[in-house]
Amino acid sequence: MLYRRLGRTGLQLSALSFGAWVTFGRQVGRAQARELLALAHDRGVNFFDNAETYNNGVAEQLMGDVLADLRFPRDSYCVSSKVFFGAVDKPLPTQRGLSRKHVIEACQQALTRLRVDHLDLYFCHRPDPDTPIAETVGAMDTLVHQGKVLYWGTSEWPAEAIHEAHRVAREHHLVAPVVEQPQYNLLHRERVEVEYAPLYETYGMGTTIWSPLASGLLSGKYSDGVPAGSRLTQPGYEWLRESVLGAGDQRVARVRALQPIADALGVTLAQLAIAWCLRNPHVSTVMLGASRPEQLAQNLDALEVLPRLDAAIAERMQRAVDAG
Repeated sequence: MLYRRLGRTGLQLSALSFGAWVTFGRQVGRAQARELLALAHDRGVNFFDNAETYNNGVAEQLMGDVLADLRFPRDSYCVSSKVFFGAVDKPLPTQRGLSRKHVIEACQQALTRLRVDHLDLYFCHRPDPDTPIAETVGAMDTLVHQGKVLYWGTSEWPAEAIHEAHRVAREHHLVAPVVEQPQYNLLHRERVEVEYAPLYETYGMGTTIWSPLASGLLSGKYSDGVPAGSRLTQPGYEWLRESVLGAGDQRVARVRALQPIADALGVTLAQLAIAWCLRNPHVSTVMLGASRPEQLAQNLDALEVLPRLDAAIAERMQRAVDAG
């Protein structure tokens, strides 16, 4: 396994990590979760990502139960949660958002579900237009000083809001965010590569990127339709199917254009796409999702592709995607 510093912090995360979005509690039960986490940890993965909203807290509870079963040393892994959407259907105003009340109560609920006494990373899952950024920064600062959170960050915040969070933290001597969790893949690049560019140099922000395979599109699995049982068929995720495939055949055609490059290297399309994400030095870790151990093992092998993915191949990939 390769390890990378989380921005300018001293925390080193595995370059490939494992997340519970969509799968845990839906496609993955306790026995499968145990296999997946055991495999990931055995391969050197030290970061497991979660959120209050994933299956309304069930994903966190499942992950917490399995981590307890496996008895990994607590100092051998990092675990995260995210706060904003709430953990119940139709949440009341106090059960969602980034108010001081919800940020602190959601943290305690996540600690209980995950069966840990602190979160290594805690993310504000989206910006909250109804809560002053200063209030949210203050709540996170409180949790850090209480020892319940070690590092905090944002997820899918506009750069302007992140700048404001740093300004508030600087002026009031509060703990500032150190990480952003954005979507990043060959088909979704603008935010990480352009909008966030000043954040890396100015604040030393790290990134824990999600959807390196564009929700499976870049694995090639949807090139001939949507397989039964895949995440795009899950109830309640119709919006994801529309997001991934809503442009008709255009995005699928762009993915097909990458297949000859993967074939020439003798690797899978998924491994190629994951390795491409790792070429970006501002990517601290690429979060993988999987419902089967063999799928996870194969995607973890993307690390072996990285040394072979030089600038010329990366340029060919971009030309293929642009022309597809």
